[in-house]
Amino acid sequence: MRESFLHYLEVERGLSRNTLEAYRRDVAKLEAFAKKHGRGLKSLTASDLREFLRDLHRHGLSLRSIGRTTSAIRGLYKFAVSEGHLRRDPAEQIESARLHRNLPNYLALDEVDRLLAVSDVSTADGLRDRAMLELLYATGLRVSELISLELGDFNFDVGYLECEGKGRKERVVPFGRSAKTWLERYLRDGRPGLVRGSSNAFFLSRLGKAMTRQRFFQILRSCGKRAGIERTLSPHVVRHSFATHLLERGADLRSLQLMLGHSNIGTTQIYTHVSRERLRRIYDQHHPRARAKS
Repeated sequence: MRESFLHYLEVERGLSRNTLEAYRRDVAKLEAFAKKHGRGLKSLTASDLREFLRDLHRHGLSLRSIGRTTSAIRGLYKFAVSEGHLRRDPAEQIESARLHRNLPNYLALDEVDRLLAVSDVSTADGLRDRAMLELLYATGLRVSELISLELGDFNFDVGYLECEGKGRKERVVPFGRSAKTWLERYLRDGRPGLVRGSSNAFFLSRLGKAMTRQRFFQILRSCGKRAGIERTLSPHVVRHSFATHLLERGADLRSLQLMLGHSNIGTTQIYTHVSRERLRRIYDQHHPRARAKS
């Protein structure tokens, strides 16, 4: 049942490799729980599933991880019923864990300026790093989308790129003049110095191969330190910065959803909380009677 479910997620749902691995681990935990109690997946009851989730909580698993595990369990048993493995769904009444959604961590504008300016653009590596950072902030791409870009994915005349996001869904994302300038400069003066043989990858390592997630994480964190940014940087922080700054300047949620590649606009709505908090701070700082005593 487990392997059939995972095959369904990969082939029919088109889930990413990372998501599939997370689901695989979640189902494996449930199987281990069932085995510990002398049971199999098909014989677990709703009460058993609730006990399993409580057990995860007792062992210190975060609410976010428990929420994902709950989704995996519900998907597993819904699939089992639809395929005739079970007559009744024991997970039907299991509620998703309520998650406290932390506001996204994002950079201030001056931090973005410092981050983008820190690369040594007199070298091929530096030009590549500057182009990657400019594009990341200009588009809000996920790191997996950024490193997967190929030469044919760009339309420089119009100023947009095509990428494949979660669930193998393709989308078109615009980028501005600053990103275009550095991308074209990298193509002209940087990438030729990194080419080793033939590769369609847009961003290349020193070995002439496609940039990896791990290497880009290292580059970003190194640039952050040199720019004097004290917090630990990740590509998602830059993605959050892109979204937050767009929304603060009047972008609508629907357009932002399309650019970020969110399948559900509810995921995008977290950025409205950022804007409301910013408005609250501005009001408190500048309105003459914001703190007036009664």
